[in-house]
Amino acid sequence: MTTDPIRLSADLIRCPSVTPEEGGALVLLEELLSGAGFSCTRVDRNGTPNLYARWGAKGAAKSFGFNGHTDVVPVGDAAAWTHDPFGAEIVDGVMWGRGATDMKTAVAAFAAAAVDFVTETPPEGAVILAITGDEEGPGRDGTRALLDWMKAEGEAMSVCLVGEPTCPNEMGEMMKIGRRGSLSFYIEAEGVQGHAAYPHRAKNPLHALVDLLGRMTAEPLDHGTDHFQPSSLQITTIDCGNPANNVIPAKARATVNIRFNDAHTGEGLIAWAEAIASEIAAETGIRIALNPDISGESFVTPPGPFVDLVAKSVEAETGRAPELSTSGGTSDARFVKDHCPVVEFGLVGATMHQVDERVPLDQIETLTRIYARILKDYFA
Repeated sequence: MTTDPIRLSADLIRCPSVTPEEGGALVLLEELLSGAGFSCTRVDRNGTPNLYARWGAKGAAKSFGFNGHTDVVPVGDAAAWTHDPFGAEIVDGVMWGRGATDMKTAVAAFAAAAVDFVTETPPEGAVILAITGDEEGPGRDGTRALLDWMKAEGEAMSVCLVGEPTCPNEMGEMMKIGRRGSLSFYIEAEGVQGHAAYPHRAKNPLHALVDLLGRMTAEPLDHGTDHFQPSSLQITTIDCGNPANNVIPAKARATVNIRFNDAHTGEGLIAWAEAIASEIAAETGIRIALNPDISGESFVTPPGPFVDLVAKSVEAETGRAPELSTSGGTSDARFVKDHCPVVEFGLVGATMHQVDERVPLDQIETLTRIYARILKDYFA
């Protein structure tokens, strides 16, 4: 490795890039990539920092893309950390700091692999890095902004690898070929306030809300599909803000989150929930508003040449054939999938977002070799 991914990881971790702050991370990467012959463009939008870097010809038939983020979640109580969360301290072969697993080290690994690859064995085609500062935030002006800009400028990736941490316990055990969709309902039921002893003079929104939640959870949404586990519907809050035991409240609220597989669409689930809510409203006279928010649809990149390429590279460097998974939460792959085929592979994510986030140095080196092998075999 000519470009040291461990040193680059440490330099990135020392940038305090808590969403939406850039913290110097993209400036550092732009300097490195520009020096290696990449054409770099800042694609900031609404205060969100983003970087697009391309080596090779625009519109090349083979254009391999990496996607990742340099923003990190807040450190929480800094005093609770064993080491400075922005210190990138190395102790006994382990690097400590916010972003050590999610995912400054993966960005460092693919940047180092890309720089060395185009410098030592310039390919026939293009290598693209699309790096955002908004993955841990609202997700409106990060990778979405990069993809919007690429479309307007005629820039394109043939395939894309997202460097999110994908391995539960051991390097190489899992890669992501898709993700479940995510849909939240912010539900409000409104009735008529009254005395608990005189319910005929009131309309209790809690009864209607509980009935709605009961019907939504009564049966499984599905039993899984070829590439996905069963969809999950979880009630995450119920509240009416009522401290009195003898008052029927006027309003009640609840939040429901659904992680859904490819048996559903967000719009289909909204229609399903609205039908139940309309039925209960007609029965009770309670006004029910669902207020849905779809943060991403489910998707899958079917096994084929691209998936095989990544899986074989992982196995070659780790000795493990990775499980092809669609588990976990969402990632920016949910945006990239509308642009080109996308998969995810990265580090062991056991400590991401935790106090004392950390990563063994050998994982960074292994990940860099995997990314380098992927590039080499893609352009072979």
